[in-house]
Amino acid sequence: MARGHRVDRAPEVPLVVNTKTLQTIDKTSKAVALLKALNAYDDVERVISSKKIRVGSGKARNRRYVQRTGPLVVYAEKGPFLKAFRNIPGIDLVHVAKLSVLDLAPGGHLGRFILYTKDAFQSLDTQFGTYKTSSSVKKGFQLPKPLLTNADLGRIINSEEVQSQLRAKRVEHRVVRKKNPYRNFHFLVKLNPYAKTLKRQRLVAALRAQKAKIAAADAKKKGVKVAKKKTPKKVRASAYIKSILA
Repeated sequence: MARGHRVDRAPEVPLVVNTKTLQTIDKTSKAVALLKALNAYDDVERVISSKKIRVGSGKARNRRYVQRTGPLVVYAEKGPFLKAFRNIPGIDLVHVAKLSVLDLAPGGHLGRFILYTKDAFQSLDTQFGTYKTSSSVKKGFQLPKPLLTNADLGRIINSEEVQSQLRAKRVEHRVVRKKNPYRNFHFLVKLNPYAKTLKRQRLVAALRAQKAKIAAADAKKKGVKVAKKKTPKKVRASAYIKSILA
């Protein structure tokens, strides 16, 4: 139900089927009849109705249609039922020895509807072991034990029992240090962003004056007269503003 499976009418979850009954199925019609008898065909109908054209350019790369994931059939012995079930949309078949997390939780979402054969369900402890004994098939494999009995950490931390044992929250009072904008250029830029442009203009003017002075000294040594550029008269700020507004 967590992944959208329709298992409301299923007799049990996970669903275990007699191995002999499954081995007698050799046609898809019989497989559908078995699923309907177990009230598991509702999930297959959900898969059939979910088929649609893929969004994006993947439809032109041999994966035109997408559909939801259906039930998983886990078996221990091969039989004619493999060809019968593979024609039903959404159903996947896997051997119990090759069972993986990708089969149990497609896309990382737990809660898949699984249909086991009886011999496959009985061999789970042999294949994967238990919390007390390790696997007899896979060397050194044992089921990981959960470290937390209650995984709801938010509820545990915010509970009254835990909060009552914690010390009071500290409130830090930070003093903002004032800086002198006449001595600290970076603080001056925060107050006046145009100060950086003014400083750059003064540096450029100083470099030009220095180059002109050097050029005049070289020309004087060579005896070449350099024409002085007429500098415009200084205009007061108020007169300049009036001329702009006029």
